[in-house]
Amino acid sequence: MRRISPCTGRPGSVRILSFWAGRNTGMATAGTTTGGATGGGRALGHNYDEDKIKSLSSLEHIRKRSGMYIGRVGDGSDYDDGIYVLLKEVVDNAIDEFIMGFGDRVFVRLEGPHVTVRDYGRGIPLGKVVECVSRINTGAKYSDEVFQFSVGLNGIGTKAVNALSSHFEVRSHRGGEFVSATFRRGRLVEERKGLATEPDGTFVCFEPDPEIFAPGDTGGGGAVTFVEEHVERRLKLYSFLNAGLKIDYNGRLFLSRNGLTDLLKEEASDEMVYPPLHFQSKTLEFAFSHTQRFAETFFSFVNGQYTSDGGTHLSAFREGLVKGFNEFAKGKFDGDDIREGMAGAVSVRLKEPVFESQTKNKLGNTELRSELVGRVKELVADLLHRNPKAAETALAKIQETVKLRKELQSVKKMARERARATSIRVPQLKDCKVHFNKRNGTGSESMVFITEGLSAAGSIVSCRDVATQAVFTMRGKPLNVCDLGREVMYKNEELYNLMRSLDIEDSTERLRYGKVILATDADVDGLHIRNLLLTFFLRFFEPIVDGGFVHILETPLFRVRNAKKTTYCYSEAERDEAVRETRGAEITRFKGLGEISPSEFKHFIGARMRLAPVRLGEARAVPSILGFYMGRNTPERKQYIMDHLVVDAES
Repeated sequence: MRRISPCTGRPGSVRILSFWAGRNTGMATAGTTTGGATGGGRALGHNYDEDKIKSLSSLEHIRKRSGMYIGRVGDGSDYDDGIYVLLKEVVDNAIDEFIMGFGDRVFVRLEGPHVTVRDYGRGIPLGKVVECVSRINTGAKYSDEVFQFSVGLNGIGTKAVNALSSHFEVRSHRGGEFVSATFRRGRLVEERKGLATEPDGTFVCFEPDPEIFAPGDTGGGGAVTFVEEHVERRLKLYSFLNAGLKIDYNGRLFLSRNGLTDLLKEEASDEMVYPPLHFQSKTLEFAFSHTQRFAETFFSFVNGQYTSDGGTHLSAFREGLVKGFNEFAKGKFDGDDIREGMAGAVSVRLKEPVFESQTKNKLGNTELRSELVGRVKELVADLLHRNPKAAETALAKIQETVKLRKELQSVKKMARERARATSIRVPQLKDCKVHFNKRNGTGSESMVFITEGLSAAGSIVSCRDVATQAVFTMRGKPLNVCDLGREVMYKNEELYNLMRSLDIEDSTERLRYGKVILATDADVDGLHIRNLLLTFFLRFFEPIVDGGFVHILETPLFRVRNAKKTTYCYSEAERDEAVRETRGAEITRFKGLGEISPSEFKHFIGARMRLAPVRLGEARAVPSILGFYMGRNTPERKQYIMDHLVVDAES
């Protein structure tokens, strides 16, 4: 696993973008394949009888169908990988204790793949320790008397952690006694009892099983790695949602006194145009402010669970915000105008939340919508009345948005008339047949390659899959939009055609392709074009990047071959290894995509294609990073480059 960060090294800066390479990082050899479908169109002749029906134990089912319980698997390189869900499930139990008024501190220790969580709540009842972590559908989360607002509902969480861990240990301290149990891959190994010398609470330690999360190419266990920033991100969210809770993570203290207000300050402190307006009660908390961004940013939570896909509570909150502002202003502003540039967060506590899956990413309680909309409307209007200065600034921001939108209408009209006069279709786009539809989830396999120049585009067009692979050709370097407004997208033909091709003018939800792939040359000009395109997407269409749709195409830098073998290498280290293994090797350095023949290129955009997804680290730092690396501060940037220039020693 390798990671490339273009924003490292600057003193005091925060790494914002990282490109995560795919898991298969070995050298690609021509003529090999990675699998395929059975041909002929006929079903294989397997006997379907009583012997084929199997009944799995809960342990076997969790290990065999782990995706049902923790979502995606993964080795930890991605924020949504399952090993972080394991950590979440254990920490959730500690948070539930805090919510019920027992224990205001949680210790989390991380050493490699080894995780330890210690809370100081009531502790698991000693006679049920083993059952609570190993017997499915067993727990106290079904009882309102014990847990009123728990995120754990189904009696599955720690059982899944236990079943998917190579080592799992639980110890409950309660009333001067303790009970501990040790498991291996979900099977009980040892159980002990005795007198406790520690305060009440629960201790859990586990290691994600590499056979599940990092099986490796040979089927054996690979490496499982917790990424520091992913863990910190999750623990920070816990602290923001539970004001007063102390989370000690490897000696670092995460503590929030102001709840969701602290979250917004963390995410957008440099861009907020007025201090966040905040409301908090036992069952509802929200905060919001306007920023200088174009896109709206909202965070939503249910019983302390981050619902990354939103749900009823988020849609109700967004609607209530609009109605609250219009109630206060006695106007009829459009929802898009009110929410443009807004940063907000909402947290609700429900006795019986209904989630769409065990991973609890989306809330489905439709019955709460109308009541929540009305309540948010009243509270937002009240907050605006109580904070006249912030209200005045907010309304000025909304009115400015309305003004700019009206000005854009004429610019849009001119751009569309110009485009219609030029061509009915976008001339730079070689489209595919299948398109992505986010609403119904179809067409996710479709992709568009954004290339530089006709040479590179010609190679891809000649060998692409016309059903799922489109090509958009840039004519030279795109405009640097770091310090420009949205009207530039309509005045610049290149950017306008790109926006039209992706169909994201009105909403990023209409994106036509499951992957937007930047396919640029591996030279200075190619990297510059890549950065200009990333600036364009981050400036105007950040949700596309944040949603994981933008990727970097990795193509080989070298070809090492002799009469018998051809090896494509993606780094100098791979090249050197290939040279050692190839007698009489001929080495070719590929500078541009156009230098790779279509017959060769088809290997690199087919089954063995390597894509590095572009990930956002901390969205709040995007403007400052773009401002430094792509802004108008040429003297400062030049001095920074000179101060950090690395010169290879002469050999």
